[in-house]
Amino acid sequence: MKYIRTEALIPAAPARIWSVLADFARYSDWNPLNIAAVGDPVLGAKVRMVFLNPAKIGGTITQTVTVTTFEPGRALAWSGSVPLLFKGRHHFTLTPEGDGCRLLHGEDLGGLIAAGFSDQQIERDFLPHYEATNIALAKRVAALAD
Repeated sequence: MKYIRTEALIPAAPARIWSVLADFARYSDWNPLNIAAVGDPVLGAKVRMVFLNPAKIGGTITQTVTVTTFEPGRALAWSGSVPLLFKGRHHFTLTPEGDGCRLLHGEDLGGLIAAGFSDQQIERDFLPHYEATNIALAKRVAALAD
């Protein structure tokens, strides 16, 4: 299993951040990693997502994922797989901190494809996209507050 972990402190209440994370229909407006999502943000829902493929410059992956965690204002996760080749669980956790919120954002990767990723490749090719998503999320939340 390989792991991607990022975190950011966002100067907004968890409920405001949640409203952006749970608005799948607007992912294409702001999200540089999960560039489209079609489906309902509810536990057990099947959601068609288009992801940037960090392992292939300019590439995307389209996959139907299942929402596996849906705790408003606290946690959101979805999972997708291609039998034997790939299994991923993308997740966000929101924790109030001071006047803002600590965002934990990452993915757990398994399967034959993920086994071939080195720690250096994950740090070089994947991590920057997850961090860019954190920055874009913070900007989106701030823009909606205006």
